Amino acid sequence: MYSPQLLDHFQNPRNAGDLPDADATVEIENPVCGDVIRLSVKFDARRITAIRFKAKGCVPAMACASALTEMVLGNTAEEARRLTREDLVRAVGGLPQASTHAAQLALDALSSALAQIKHK
Repeated sequence: MYSPQLLDHFQNPRNAGDLPDADATVEIENPVCGDVIRLSVKFDARRITAIRFKAKGCVPAMACASALTEMVLGNTAEEARRLTREDLVRAVGGLPQASTHAAQLALDALSSALAQIKHK
């Protein structure tokens, strides 16, 4: 049912936890399924220097949040904004059709965090 990449991100999450000195912290919930992703991001002048997540929900939500942190670490905000749902789905080796919302939830959290940075 789930790809080896997705299960690896779920069983061995990357960048999990809190980031106390974050420049932006957001918490996004999917009101339909109840999945929640909390994303914290630290920037230097141009790049994402640290990113952490906490997730509560389904296996794909946790895996997508983990993969997202790996994909955008070291990116500029502009580079991070170019990440698509399809990119994230590919990174976890695919998602069942009923679970594509997990990738969108992670991207929505990233978008909200980047918007916070822009306003500072």
